[in-house]
Amino acid sequence: MIVDLDNINEVVNTLEKLIKEKNIVVLLQGDLASGKTTLVKNYLKAIGCDDKVTSPTFSIQSIYGNNIYHYDVYNKTLEEFISLGLLEEFEKDGIHFVEWGDENLKKILDDYGFEVLVVKINKLNEKREYIIGS
Repeated sequence: MIVDLDNINEVVNTLEKLIKEKNIVVLLQGDLASGKTTLVKNYLKAIGCDDKVTSPTFSIQSIYGNNIYHYDVYNKTLEEFISLGLLEEFEKDGIHFVEWGDENLKKILDDYGFEVLVVKINKLNEKREYIIGS
């Protein structure tokens, strides 16, 4: 799906249908400034959550109303992420958005039986391509 920022709700609507009422980990993959945090921000807005969304780059985790968790593992290795006890956070009911979640993390999550959805975001000038799959 290729959209510009004005039409990001098309992506959000697709995510809502896939995520609805699930405990799920959503791995957000894409280059710097590809729109990972923007997608989370628009998702929360669409479900009526008014919490301020910022990238949790330095805090590693942000928690928003309605059991929505937001992680950024850009500055952490997978081993550091696990040693901080953040893998256990995924056991909490809710939606867990993980920026920079790679295939190694996906494999671990799959092995532990978590439901995982991958969203790959590619920058295309003023538009973004969103590839959504498991």
